[in-house]
Amino acid sequence: MNRREFNGNLLMAAPALGWPVQSSRSELRINGQRLNRHLMELAAFGSTPRGGTHRVAYSDADQQARQYAMKLMGEARLQVSIDAAGNILGRRPGSDPALKPLMIGSHIDSVPEGGSYDGQIGSMGTIEVAQTLDESDSRLRHPLEVVIFQNEEGGTVGSLAIARGLTEAELNLVTQSRKSIREGIKFIGGDPDRLAGAVRKKGDIAGYIELHIEQGGTLHRERVDIGVVEGIVGVYWWNVTVTGFANHAGTTPMDQRRDALLAAARYVETVNRVVNSTPGRQVGTVGRIQAFPGAPNVVPGSVTTSLDLRDLDAARVHRMFEEIKTGVRGIEAATGTKFEFKQINASSPAPTDTRIRRMIDDSARALGLTTKVMPSGAGHDAQEIANLGPVGMIFVPSRDGISHSPMEFSKTEDITNGANVLLHALLKIDYLLQADGL
Repeated sequence: MNRREFNGNLLMAAPALGWPVQSSRSELRINGQRLNRHLMELAAFGSTPRGGTHRVAYSDADQQARQYAMKLMGEARLQVSIDAAGNILGRRPGSDPALKPLMIGSHIDSVPEGGSYDGQIGSMGTIEVAQTLDESDSRLRHPLEVVIFQNEEGGTVGSLAIARGLTEAELNLVTQSRKSIREGIKFIGGDPDRLAGAVRKKGDIAGYIELHIEQGGTLHRERVDIGVVEGIVGVYWWNVTVTGFANHAGTTPMDQRRDALLAAARYVETVNRVVNSTPGRQVGTVGRIQAFPGAPNVVPGSVTTSLDLRDLDAARVHRMFEEIKTGVRGIEAATGTKFEFKQINASSPAPTDTRIRRMIDDSARALGLTTKVMPSGAGHDAQEIANLGPVGMIFVPSRDGISHSPMEFSKTEDITNGANVLLHALLKIDYLLQADGL
């Protein structure tokens, strides 16, 4: 079926789908002014003097923002609940209850001292799509689930809980709020003792779409309206501990030191060298480092640091990690220290569904918007939900590619464009996936 045939069939099917003829697929639009107002109101929870958002998962600001999101979901006449993992679910029945649900969503927690758009555009955009469907009396065949995933920034915790469940070790991890994940889930209204009830299996959803800022500068630099995501890179995190020997800074000769911070500095350079040693889009980052005991007159006896490796090719990530460990063995021998790597996150690369990708692109072009197929260098909840069914992602430009910063910014018209593409892609998917029997 070509694009013209598809669009014609969809229009003819409108009455059967429950869409009023006067609100045809081509005419339906979200309320951009309302969506952008909701974004600004959401930003007030955890706002910072620098203009950004500090709303880490399980904090008071996070809880307040969740209450605000649930209020908006109620106004959109969604059936609102909180699952055992603490994810917020808003359900809208479809005309065929036998069909699996279509899911749209994102997150509202932020990194420390972060921005007001990452995740939040997608979350407010999905609620706006649901409200537009309600106001236009447009009913999908599939049930619709709007999801606000909890603690995305701490390792896609909420979507992991749905896709495969959480381990005891993960539940005991301490978060930026100083609560463990177990404590945090209880704080936001979940039940950590009943997490098995939140887990879904492959095939439980018909599809998932996530709207998000690009978190890179490609769309802004090339003046492209919409990014059609081809896949989400694998995201792999390790806690790294370097153990040396603490001693007096004035009386310990340089050639007799086991300086953990010196070893850590050489490790940072090794990561950079390994990641840059071959062409490709792979990235590696050491984003955290702390020396102990942390006194100016003491040779550091231990260091805690990190490792973040990402690529669309999981095998490449594995090769990089092995090369880094090889380099570390040389550092250990030269400095008399010992390194320990403890993996704390492993999100596999997730290609998006080619059918959903095509429908996102078609929807954007039908709205008069330019598109670009591109990978996502950041991890997203879609990465975990891909284990349950076909997924797609929509990117909108972020000014200068800035993200995880108070300077993060997307224009109101770009936000509106993204939500309209989400709406129209959802309508297409509801029809086409029904034709595929999903």
